[in-house]
Amino acid sequence: MIDELDLAFDEHADKTKPRHRRGRGGKKSTGKSGIAFVMAFVLLAALGGGVYFGYNKVKGFFTAADYDGAGGEPIQVTIEKNATLTDIGNTLVDVDVVKSTKAFVNAADANPKGKNIQSGTYNLKKQMSAENAVTLLLDPKSRVTKGVTFREGLTMMQTFTLLSKATKIPEDDFVQAAKNPEDLGIPSFWFNRRDSKQVKKTVEGFLFPDTYEFDPKMDAEAILKVMIGRFLETAEEIGFVDTVQKNLSVSPFEALIVASLAEAESGVAKDLPKIARVAYNRTYKQKPAMPLQFDVTANYWLQLKGSAAKHSGQLSQKELNDPKNPYNSVSQTGLPPGPIDNPGKAALEGAMKPATGPWLFFVAVDKDGNSAFAVTDAEHEKNIDKACANGIKLSCD
Repeated sequence: MIDELDLAFDEHADKTKPRHRRGRGGKKSTGKSGIAFVMAFVLLAALGGGVYFGYNKVKGFFTAADYDGAGGEPIQVTIEKNATLTDIGNTLVDVDVVKSTKAFVNAADANPKGKNIQSGTYNLKKQMSAENAVTLLLDPKSRVTKGVTFREGLTMMQTFTLLSKATKIPEDDFVQAAKNPEDLGIPSFWFNRRDSKQVKKTVEGFLFPDTYEFDPKMDAEAILKVMIGRFLETAEEIGFVDTVQKNLSVSPFEALIVASLAEAESGVAKDLPKIARVAYNRTYKQKPAMPLQFDVTANYWLQLKGSAAKHSGQLSQKELNDPKNPYNSVSQTGLPPGPIDNPGKAALEGAMKPATGPWLFFVAVDKDGNSAFAVTDAEHEKNIDKACANGIKLSCD
């Protein structure tokens, strides 16, 4: 208190006179400096510790969480078609294969082939490092599924046979699953017709020909849904429904039937739009309508009854003109009750945008499958003579 009083009185003192400082005041100043130094050191140390702790925390935010090693419990994981690396990472995190999506994406980016991961089912392990997960996903030996290819023009029964061989699921499971097409995802509008003819509700025509990879856990119903889904995607992609309804006087179902007929009759893709035009001309343009007289409808009926298909030249008149055959196109006019096979994209496009022309006849004229088209019966007979001369098996007597 003495020092404080002295300072207080000094304020009123004559500022022109020198102030008197006690010697012990100097010692006290030295003590305060020491304390201040210690406090500053402690403060800097605390700040330094805080900075270090904060750095580690922030560093943690930018370091992707990851497991170590090759993993433990085996697990099968399905990678969906068109999945991004982030999508794949999310899938792997969900089943505890990798610890974080970021770690997986980083590992895939670091691998020169990381962007080549394909869809399918893989044998992986839980809690494996992201790097090891990427390595296994790029290893063909890790894949469980194998691609199954269905060519254009297969009937549904032929498709069921191939499906059964590829998946080991009994054919009858596919037959039973196919009984209710709308339950498999086919919209009801597909089974409408404008020509007032009988409608056959079937999956025939809707099992899109393509290469598929089916998850081993899928049953017959799930597999058919995938194939039908591919058909619906393709139809939407090419604008099949809208184009048919806008430009043709038929329903999408009728156009699908025409696509299946063209697929069965055509030997080369370029003829698909012309064959479709012949079907439309005979059915809708001619007055009265002409029977299609397509041999392939007789063959389809044989296959539905469990018999083998035959070459056109080997079909008997009884088989061609079977009155019990609802697909009979020799004596019955109009389109059959439904598609006779599963057409591909080119056939769908041909039926959707048929060639412009008055043709009513066509016949295969060479061994490459090319067809010649005619308007009159006389022109058609000349084309038949040309086919016979080229060694095509027809009624050439």
